[in-house]
Amino acid sequence: MSRTLDELFDQNVAWADRKTRDDPQFFRRMAEQQTPRYLWIGCSDSRVTANDVLGLEPGEVFVHRNIANVVHTSDMNILSVLEFAVEQLRIEHIIVCGHYGCSGIRRALAEERGALLDYWLQPIAMLYRKHQLTFDRIQNENLLIDRMCEINIEMQVRRLAATPIVENAWIRKQPLNLHGWIYAIHDGLLRDLGPHLSSIADREALPSIDERVMNPAEAVSAVQRQAAEAFHSLSPQGRDHPG
Repeated sequence: MSRTLDELFDQNVAWADRKTRDDPQFFRRMAEQQTPRYLWIGCSDSRVTANDVLGLEPGEVFVHRNIANVVHTSDMNILSVLEFAVEQLRIEHIIVCGHYGCSGIRRALAEERGALLDYWLQPIAMLYRKHQLTFDRIQNENLLIDRMCEINIEMQVRRLAATPIVENAWIRKQPLNLHGWIYAIHDGLLRDLGPHLSSIADREALPSIDERVMNPAEAVSAVQRQAAEAFHSLSPQGRDHPG
């Protein structure tokens, strides 16, 4: 491998040629002003790329990624992205999306401390320690990590909803919806975890994150939802009440 990474430049040329061949107007469209409807706040994991997971083209989703998809209200990076997305791009949906088996979550639960990474993960570690007796009932380590991945998403949506940027958008009646999702790398499917918030009233009606630890939400994929809807439509009750 060369020090200048020539092979990546070669792959870029091949990619650009392939894109132009398949869609001659592709780069002309990309050069126009971006108008995404979505902001994706996700994990930095190299296996979870927003456009691929969502099946969207470049320009259709604005992206911010960090370790364990954490919303730090003192982090100028994420706040700048959030402000630009809400006030300049006027995006309509913010998706906080984590993934099962997250290495950042695993690190937050570890006993080792002292690295800068541990400061970043501190909110997750603190929540885990606060409810450690509850979490310790989960004997399987992988299941524990996955459960913490889920509760972390719910916590980050709540932190996002508490930012002045989001709150001010709601005050001025700007359409803005927050969503909590989780991605499973083993099957490629997104799962709807919640919460879904569209107003200050929605935020204030949420149960606390401590309550969610005790009463976890069920993460539902589109496949599960479609199967449930199909079953309901076939049942006598569903046929009698199509709505």
